[in-house]
This record gives sequence, structure tokens and C-alpha cells, in this order.
Amino acid sequence: MPLRITDTTLRDAHQSLWATRMRTGDMMKIIDTIDNVGYYSLECWGGATFDVCLRFLRENPWERLRLIKEKAKKTPLQMLLRGQNLVGYRNYADDVVDRFVKLACENGVDIFRVFDALNDTRNLEAAIKAVKKHGGHAQGTLCYTISPAHTIEKYVQYAKDQKSIGIDSICIKDMAGILSPTAAEELVKALKKELKIPVQLHCHMSSGMASATYFEAAKAGAGALDCAISPMSGFSSQPPVETMAALFDKTSHAPGLDMEALE
Repeated sequence: MPLRITDTTLRDAHQSLWATRMRTGDMMKIIDTIDNVGYYSLECWGGATFDVCLRFLRENPWERLRLIKEKAKKTPLQMLLRGQNLVGYRNYADDVVDRFVKLACENGVDIFRVFDALNDTRNLEAAIKAVKKHGGHAQGTLCYTISPAHTIEKYVQYAKDQKSIGIDSICIKDMAGILSPTAAEELVKALKKELKIPVQLHCHMSSGMASATYFEAAKAGAGALDCAISPMSGFSSQPPVETMAALFDKTSHAPGLDMEALE
């Protein structure tokens, strides 16, 4: 089955490399081309984009979302939502969570990746329910780390807890780039066996393992991967989309992207 590629260039890539300082005007100059690549989704909102727009760029984050949605007609838009924290740095009341998600849906967000840094399901519940209520795709998240307590069984249980709330898919979120190819294969196989929902991978290149990790995860059944355009990939960003397209070329997982548009 062809891989689905989420492009992180307009959110996590420049958040990881440039402290989220890409301006809306720069995005709008290339958004038509990005929209023609054939991505599964464009991650372009949430995370630190909201507060950086306000505190440093003097831009309106809602206006950025509306402008991208207006131009990107073919590709669903995706955001990163910090559960009960939304896009801030404290817990917000349930009614604020509901209202924020409602407005995000109305202004252009299609897919919401909802996470809690400690995998605390209680901090995900209100946000996931709001996403489902207002018609968005709710993607749950497993924040990956390594410790005696973080077993495959524990991650599967976290995922089951999120599925019981109503998630549509699950993302393994490897923020530190420490998910090895072997561990990814094992975790993806367990999730596919126990949950029967789509599995996506989000890895950073900090350790240099992410491309190999993606390859093994895809072979194990992960159907979607997060990548960034090559000049904004690598190091603390995601693997380059061109590399992943080449790795899977002439296989059943070939993502079928427009290489000319990527170039």
C-alpha cells in the first residue's frame, strides 16, 4: 500500500531548526507548489506557531491558518494540539478547549494530533472529544521514550485508552530521535495487532536513526510518515521527504509524490 506522507515543513521543521520563525508571507509564496506534491496532510499550525506568531512575528495565527486553507485546496491541514494545554503552557478549562477546537475546525484544521508529554490520558480526553464533536480527524499520540517502565505493553495500553475515547488514528511521536528501527518494528506490529487503526510515525533526526526507523516501521505496517522538505530536514527536524520517496521507490510503499513539485 502506498505510504501517506505528512509534510512538517510549515510547522515542526522550522520550529525545530529556526525557533518557528518562518513568516506567513514566505509560506504563501510556495503554498501552491506544496499543495501539488500529493501529501497526505500539511502540518502547518499548532505547537509553537501560535505563540511565536503573537510574541515574535507580530502576526495573527488565525489569519495564517485561513490564508493557507484558502490556497491549499487539495491537501488536508493538520495541527499539533497539546491536549488540555491547547497551544499554551498551562491547563485550560474544558469549555475553553471545546471552543478553541471548534474555531480551529471552522478556520481550516482537518486533522488534530493530540498529545500529552507524559501520555496522561486525562489530559487528552476533552480535546479528543471536542475534535470528534466538531468534525475533525482525531489522531492520538504516544510520546516515546526509553525507561524500565516504558514497555511495549504499556504503550499498547496507552493507545487502547485513547481509542476508547474515540481516536481515528495513532501517532508514535519520537521527539528525541531515540526510537530504533528494531523498537519501531516491534511497537508498530503490536499496535497494528491490538488496535486495528492507522499508525503514523513522527521522528526527529537527532540521532541519525530516523530514516532507517521509518523504513522498518513502514514494513511493519505503519501507513504514514512525517517528513520535511530536504533543506529544512535533518538534525532536530524530520527526515527529508525526497530521501523517503527514493527509499520506497519501486516498492508497494512508493508514496507517489510529484517529484518535480518537490524540487
